[in-house]
Amino acid sequence: MKYSKLESMRFEKDSAVQQAVQRSVDEIQQLKSTATNLRDELESMRFEKDSAVQQAVQRSVDEIQQLKKTSEDLREKLEIQKMDYQAILQEQEKDNVNDKIHLQKTIETLRSKLEKENA
Repeated sequence: MKYSKLESMRFEKDSAVQQAVQRSVDEIQQLKSTATNLRDELESMRFEKDSAVQQAVQRSVDEIQQLKKTSEDLREKLEIQKMDYQAILQEQEKDNVNDKIHLQKTIETLRSKLEKENA
């Protein structure tokens, strides 16, 4: 009977060890699964962050291109207005010179008439 009690204790001890080992294996498996899930989630978050950064950079690039285009358009319009203004000024100067010449000829004609009348 002692022998059977000893075997029974050994069996219970082995069974307890196996249960403890199985619990440890289960816990290790759960921890590995948790680690894998966290790694996957971290990778997903990294991908989303990288995607968001790329989109922000692309929006900035687009905005810079639009601003450059706007700047070029405004510069071109300003240059056209400047040339138009210069053309107007040149025409005005030409008219002023013509008016001056006409007035000088009128003065000469009037002076000549006055001299003839007074002579």
